[in-house]
Amino acid sequence: MNKSELIDAIAESAELTKVDAGRALDGFISAVTKALSGGDSVALVGFGTYAVKERAERKGRNPQTGAEITIKSAKIPSFKAGKSLKDAVN
Repeated sequence: MNKSELIDAIAESAELTKVDAGRALDGFISAVTKALSGGDSVALVGFGTYAVKERAERKGRNPQTGAEITIKSAKIPSFKAGKSLKDAVN
């Protein structure tokens, strides 16, 4: 499912216009992005939790030369599915 198909599904289930559903989805994405960039997590009970995790510095290899390189530590967004979502998938 891509973004436009998701907007169509939201519009149908919430009885909104596609424009309003698009704005709602964009607002959700913006709010989650802002919370994660501020160091917060977003928990949607039953659905899942969006959070930021720290990835430690590690060693890697340059695929072209085979030389060992150091990959810097980084913050990465993550999603952990909630029980209701896991149950719905299984």
